Amino acid sequence: MQHEFRLVRGLSRRGFLGLTAAGAAAALSGCAAGTGATAVGPPRPGGRLRAAFSGGGAAEVLDPHETDLYIEIARAKALFDKLADYGSDMSPQPRLAERWEPSQDLLTWRITLRQAAFHDGRPVRPADVLASFARIVEPGSSRRAKASLQVIDLPGSRELDDRTVEFRLKRPYAEFPNALATLGAYIVPEDTTGFDRPVGSGPFRFVSFQPGRNFVAARNPDHWDGAPHLDELEIVVTNDEAARVNALLGGQVEYAHDLTSTSARTHENTGRVQVHRLPLSNFHGLVMKTDRPPFDRPELRQAMFHLVNRDELVRSVLQGSGQLCNDLYGKGYRYYADALPQRAQDLDRARALIKQAGAEGLAIDFDTSEASTGLKEAALAIADQAGQAGLNLNVRLGNKDTYWSDIAKNGVLAGYRSGAMPLESHISQRLLTTSTTNNTRWQRPDFDALYHEAQSTADDARREQLYFQMQDRLHREGGFLWWGVSDWIVASAPNVGGIDDRAPANTLDWARYDKVWLA
Repeated sequence: MQHEFRLVRGLSRRGFLGLTAAGAAAALSGCAAGTGATAVGPPRPGGRLRAAFSGGGAAEVLDPHETDLYIEIARAKALFDKLADYGSDMSPQPRLAERWEPSQDLLTWRITLRQAAFHDGRPVRPADVLASFARIVEPGSSRRAKASLQVIDLPGSRELDDRTVEFRLKRPYAEFPNALATLGAYIVPEDTTGFDRPVGSGPFRFVSFQPGRNFVAARNPDHWDGAPHLDELEIVVTNDEAARVNALLGGQVEYAHDLTSTSARTHENTGRVQVHRLPLSNFHGLVMKTDRPPFDRPELRQAMFHLVNRDELVRSVLQGSGQLCNDLYGKGYRYYADALPQRAQDLDRARALIKQAGAEGLAIDFDTSEASTGLKEAALAIADQAGQAGLNLNVRLGNKDTYWSDIAKNGVLAGYRSGAMPLESHISQRLLTTSTTNNTRWQRPDFDALYHEAQSTADDARREQLYFQMQDRLHREGGFLWWGVSDWIVASAPNVGGIDDRAPANTLDWARYDKVWLA
């Protein structure tokens, strides 16, 4: 079959719209755009940067296809590359892919690879790309990127030459570059069998790793995007937020990830640290499992939507530094359903729905943890609000090392948080019947059909209508309740340059240590 291909490069209309949204978000959050570089002078080579993250204990991995925690993602992007990554405006930016070209019917995409090499000197080839994706989607896998990549017909895909791979898809996919950018879609050498001493094509080379303790990597002088300024990168585990701040203040680390608004306000004007507020990319909510009692009753999910006081949560948990959400993910991003009316607390309506669901006086376990800042505080506040409507939520504090995997498999109600991703990726990874990170167990074939129709059309206006229909249904009966969004906050020592204050968590320029330097 002959396919007509059209070249895609530079900023698309989608990218322009996303950039507009990101700029508006930055203005609303009061963040000054910039990289933070001017305060410490021009880039200079050398030194070791020590970065403190919350970790996952002995369960942490270096397998880039199994990344789940922020610390794992930061390590993976140091060692490996993807074909694309999300830009600060949520549009896919070429990385190992120099460009991509879709066929007119959106069923075939040609990817031209950059001239890049793995750490052992071998070139990155189409065979490595195909093998990496085959590993991610192999039967029995629950890897994060599987949901986005399983649309590829891998047996029908092929290498055209030493720098071109042609992907044949099982169905049209207008936003296929988002799949290339998805978390965990890293490219590894074709013959990779383990990750004790991982070989990637990233800006740093592996030196050592102790799960739950620290990771060290050294500068890759031959990286295709330019060698890092740093000689070495060390990522250390510090689960307590106050301990991360104290380590930064005491000079034990130069970068601290995931701070509270209170810590930021306390220290940002002291001259002892630089505070970086990554604009409106920290989404706060909870998940209700829709496939099991009691939240298999839509009335009870709707009761939760009505009993939550979002204003109070933004004031108390986010310390007034965030904005209200409307039970939908992706406020400010392209396709977000702004036209839906903002919900406010309605206890009378909540009580009526609880009665309709037969849940009066019912005790429900509510899982939370100190795995992320604000999770525990939000759960306690929501439990108090639920009590006002006659619902007894029993807050349970889970293991911070295993919390995210625990709530994926167990329980019925849990606190939740997310960094940034396009709305399309949120849906494909979390809300389709085949999604591997479907924590709400939202499995609706007719919802899947709307998503697939949206991806099969090249008509932007029609796709926007379909996204609105999907969000309207989630707003009425979904299992996610997103109550607020705030800036993602990190801090660095005064001598650290090159941190991009415009880059939301999970995007290309977040934790971009190859562009950071020590003055």
